[in-house]
Amino acid sequence: MILNGKARTLPQADDINTDYIISGRYKFKIQDPHELATHVMEDLDPKFFSRLEKGDFLVAGSNFGCGSSREQAPMAIKYANIGAVLAKSFARIFYRNCFNLGLLAIECDTDGISEGDKLEVDLDQGLIRNITKGAEIKIAPLPKTMQTLLADGGLVEHFKKHHGFGI
Repeated sequence: MILNGKARTLPQADDINTDYIISGRYKFKIQDPHELATHVMEDLDPKFFSRLEKGDFLVAGSNFGCGSSREQAPMAIKYANIGAVLAKSFARIFYRNCFNLGLLAIECDTDGISEGDKLEVDLDQGLIRNITKGAEIKIAPLPKTMQTLLADGGLVEHFKKHHGFGI
């Protein structure tokens, strides 16, 4: 599986908690995930959502998704049409919630990625190509099982589609 998009960075790279991803003032008031997505990263960058194009990559530093374990944070990112979150590390529950909801989360060295860089993520080869800078970042190849879960839209959608967990 190969994904293409632009890098979207934030003014703060490390320790981006779930309240930064989607503010608490929206988490329980907005039920529509598409509307919720319009407020993604609003407290860090009020124009973040307006800069996004379908398939862009959210690029962060260490400990991305710390804080609350509620699913609204990865859901808001997914419904903002972000192709994947690239970070040095993730909070454990946030990382699991991403895959459960069908949002790709990749641990990698993000130091060489800048705002607007054109990226190609090759999940089979375990490689991120920074087309803008002519650089490559190695990542752990994503097992076919996980790629299938993502392609199906997450764990629940996969279960519905296959009437169980068969892959």
